[in-house]
Amino acid sequence: MATPTAPSTTDEFSAQADPYRRELLAHCYRMLGSLHEAEDLVQETYLRAWRAYEKFEGRSSLRTWLHKIATTTCLTALENRNRRPLPSGLGAPADDVPEEKILESAEVPWLEPFPDSLLPESVSDPATIVGQRESTRLAFIAALQYLPARQRAVLLLRDVLKWRATEVAEALEISTAAVNSVLQRARAQLERAAPSQEDRPPELTAEQERLLERYVAAFESKNVPAIVELFTAEASWEMPPFRLWVVGGERIAQLRTRQCPAGADGLRLRPTRANGRPAFGMYLRDADGVFRSFQLNVLELDGNLVRRVVAFFDVDFTKFGLPVICPE
Repeated sequence: MATPTAPSTTDEFSAQADPYRRELLAHCYRMLGSLHEAEDLVQETYLRAWRAYEKFEGRSSLRTWLHKIATTTCLTALENRNRRPLPSGLGAPADDVPEEKILESAEVPWLEPFPDSLLPESVSDPATIVGQRESTRLAFIAALQYLPARQRAVLLLRDVLKWRATEVAEALEISTAAVNSVLQRARAQLERAAPSQEDRPPELTAEQERLLERYVAAFESKNVPAIVELFTAEASWEMPPFRLWVVGGERIAQLRTRQCPAGADGLRLRPTRANGRPAFGMYLRDADGVFRSFQLNVLELDGNLVRRVVAFFDVDFTKFGLPVICPE
């Protein structure tokens, strides 16, 4: 490959590098489990790349070079950070839902959701699109948190970005044998912590679309029997930053009645997508009658029922294509 001409201006560098911004964001999110931190690290990646571009010799593609810088930047950031869990990774589900208000665990750096709208746009191959969605699913990102940072990087570079072992070895400055050894350990750990990748959902069926409509209607109307019927027997509901999480439709309905401040007609739900799954922005009616952003529900479906919901608080709805205030 010929050595590229160094850009004379920031605009020229941006024109060459900007097409990779979204995939770098997804890569940093997989590494960190935080959209906010991923955005910061992508900015740092571009700053480092711009400063070093004149030394780029073109021995690899610009895309590979940028991912190498992003990976190194993430590894440095992870040196002083704790893993980002979900409540289900910190203990058993609650036997009962208390009547009194539960307390946040603000000291925990919780896993954050990722908008599907920020995945790379330029992909037309359906299989690649599915692969990108699956590599940001919450179960996968949560499982990655159990891996040491270098194992995380090797697994993502090999299994998600499909780099050759020699490319990973050069990027991380380790031997090819070390890459293969690290990858083997990472895969073994991931198999213990995450659901099988074989369980990839197809596009939503007509029945699943109706299930989502029932989900909206049940939660907006606070219809307890209808809420219970939405879920599988082993369905889970967790809601960082609260450690408490529950299993089963009955317990989930208890959460809605005992812990959610909204009465009947006190919520509005609007559809979006997050982490490769259907999601809803949930709005809570304030005392002034305005529906304001409350939580983001990310759903996992099992056939024609819901098997998991992660309800995130303190989410910037605009990043998910939703307004902060729900229009009537």
